[in-house]
Amino acid sequence: MRVVNSPVSKIDGMQIATGAPVYTDDLVNNALVIKLLRSPHAFARIKSIDIERAKKVDGVEYIFTYQDVPKKRFTVAGQSYPEPSPYDRLILDEYVRYVGDEVAIVVAETEKAALKAMKFIKVEYEVLEPVLDFETAMNHPIVVHPEDNLEVNFDIGMQKGKNIVAAYKFEVGDVEAELKKCDTVVEETYYSQAQAHAMMETYRAFSYMDHNGRLNVVSSTQVPFHVRRIMARALDIPKSTVRIIKPRIGGGFGGKQTAVMEFFPAFVTWATGKPAKLVYDRKETFSCTNSRHAMRIKVKIGSDKEGNIEVIDIEALSDTGAFGEHASTVFPLVAEKTLPLYNRVKASRFEGQAVYTNKMPGGALRGYGATQGAFAVETAINKLASVLKVDPITLREKNLIKVGEEHPILHGATTKPSALTSSTLDKCIARGKQLINWDAKYPREIIDDTKVRGLGMAVTMQGSGIANIDTASAEIKLNDDGFYTLLFGATDMGTGCDTILSQMAAEVLDISMDRIIVNSCDTDISPYDPGSYASSTTYVTGNAVIKAAEDIRQQIINKGAEFLGLAPKSTQFEGGIVKSSDGNKEISLNEIAQRLSSSEGQDQLIGKGTFGSETSPPPFIAGFAEVEVDKETGQVDLINYVAVIDCGTLINPKLARIQAEGGLVQGIGMALFEDVIYTDKGKMATNTFMNYKIPSRKDIGKIIVEFEPSYEPTGPFGAKSIGEIVINTPAPAIAHAIYNAVGVFVTSLPITPEKILEFGHPQGAYPKL
Repeated sequence: MRVVNSPVSKIDGMQIATGAPVYTDDLVNNALVIKLLRSPHAFARIKSIDIERAKKVDGVEYIFTYQDVPKKRFTVAGQSYPEPSPYDRLILDEYVRYVGDEVAIVVAETEKAALKAMKFIKVEYEVLEPVLDFETAMNHPIVVHPEDNLEVNFDIGMQKGKNIVAAYKFEVGDVEAELKKCDTVVEETYYSQAQAHAMMETYRAFSYMDHNGRLNVVSSTQVPFHVRRIMARALDIPKSTVRIIKPRIGGGFGGKQTAVMEFFPAFVTWATGKPAKLVYDRKETFSCTNSRHAMRIKVKIGSDKEGNIEVIDIEALSDTGAFGEHASTVFPLVAEKTLPLYNRVKASRFEGQAVYTNKMPGGALRGYGATQGAFAVETAINKLASVLKVDPITLREKNLIKVGEEHPILHGATTKPSALTSSTLDKCIARGKQLINWDAKYPREIIDDTKVRGLGMAVTMQGSGIANIDTASAEIKLNDDGFYTLLFGATDMGTGCDTILSQMAAEVLDISMDRIIVNSCDTDISPYDPGSYASSTTYVTGNAVIKAAEDIRQQIINKGAEFLGLAPKSTQFEGGIVKSSDGNKEISLNEIAQRLSSSEGQDQLIGKGTFGSETSPPPFIAGFAEVEVDKETGQVDLINYVAVIDCGTLINPKLARIQAEGGLVQGIGMALFEDVIYTDKGKMATNTFMNYKIPSRKDIGKIIVEFEPSYEPTGPFGAKSIGEIVINTPAPAIAHAIYNAVGVFVTSLPITPEKILEFGHPQGAYPKL
């Protein structure tokens, strides 16, 4: 391959690095400024709201309350229709359900005027008892959503009277009977915390009416087409009246798969006819948007004496916060991306619930449930290895799924059982073992009287798009002087997908990338795409781009043959020319394009491609951690982290490595540092980077990334996804390394020095291996 599998630099990299005005707020012109008055209470009913004095502040144009907005409930989850998330929101509601929930929309000429006006709004609340502990939510006398107009599109197991948003159960075989037959059973309860996205660019959007009376919304979103549908429902207007434009995005990590704030400026513009913008500050981004779902996961694993895993049983509880966006879809991935790894079991089960509480909503965050599941299941696997006194690598090698084997939920619970078609996980483990020097260092090294180093490992899988749901389209247009325009609806949020998709098109068309112009994303112009989430862009949109490129390639051959007076089968296409098979005749692509755009040709060549898959081929990763633990203080230093990845063919090795390193650091942050913390009144305490710790370069030691590519027959050029898989191994691998260092299996994240001392054994009481 000439372009694919090359370390091409991002096509927009220089412009972004040099500060080109390419982001949402750079494009705003003469818009009114919106600020939002927010609730100080975790749960309350608005008894009255007085805005008269606030309206008199100089520069204030409008103030809207719950009495002014449409009464049609919607979800802000960016999901394909019909959304599996409940319609449980209003633009503004009589009830506020968490500290930070919106009470009033203040619209002014300047931010200063809007902020001044907010101080004069007088709200009388009926303060209600909040539900703050998700472990008691199902038996709580308070119902977070008592309204009778909440809707769901299909049965997700909702019992809102018990604060249950969604319930799920999957079982194969007789778990209880098989557990009784097992020689060894390990059982543990694990807690994974809420995690913030911590992207550089906060949430922001602006809106205006165009000359045709249509609502235009410019947003930093991962899901433009879903946002269009959400805006139409929230405002109760036809979808045809809404246009969404996505400029460059300064990071999303799943957070911008949720339309947390676009409907506020959209409502203001639709109601007033005036342009309006809303930019969240950092505190709002932390505390008034969404986070990873906190979960409690109970795992029970049974095996025989030889280490053959016979049973895996998982029971989970998920905290979805005040609203149910993504609740029913994040939750099952706890099992769908862990159970298939160990497909030799005789019985497996997953069951549990996602529940409402009066905290900021959970949402989509890189890993999307698989991260929480991986921490619990992989840590339990490592615990089983310790009990059996076997090397955890040996235990996994005996039990992991292999190419050609099946699992009922390998490609998701809604798919038919089908075989694994690509994997080099065995090679990933072998190479990672070499890179971390496992044989020499495992399980621990004594550094001095107080410091011990330990090794740990974990393996995980993810998916590539959502099988039987995600469907993307792409178009490629041949322009009048022989260059191409590539149009798609996927959203590059810093991942480099614009570059990668261009590489695929250039490979098929046998041209250099500078002959391709990328256009994305404008819902009036771009072909439909669900957006950038679920690790779908390379696999789903990439396959659509290849189909579009192959389509226009054939059209060019046909037209070139026609101009040469030959049959298409008697010609060859070599990027810049179409020529006869004998080489005696040829016509350049430039001439073909010019003649087609003249009265002679009268044709515009446009290649189209659409792709959706019945499978979601999993990428795999083997992660290895080396930590140094101070036995006296519990301080953990990450010395080395090794990740060896199977993401199929590497479309762009440079960008794949960047994705891997970034995802690993996020996973390290979840393992050791990051934690969304609330006060006993339900107010988020970690709402700035001053009190929400993300890892710096000094915190992460040495990261070593290598690839062991498989070839996925359904993937574009054999590729699978990489965006999410890379966040999943750090937590269980680091937890395992700490255990091997000091004999402490910490079962709740993040793993802090305090927890190590709390969970700990007496000094020197190391695990016997």
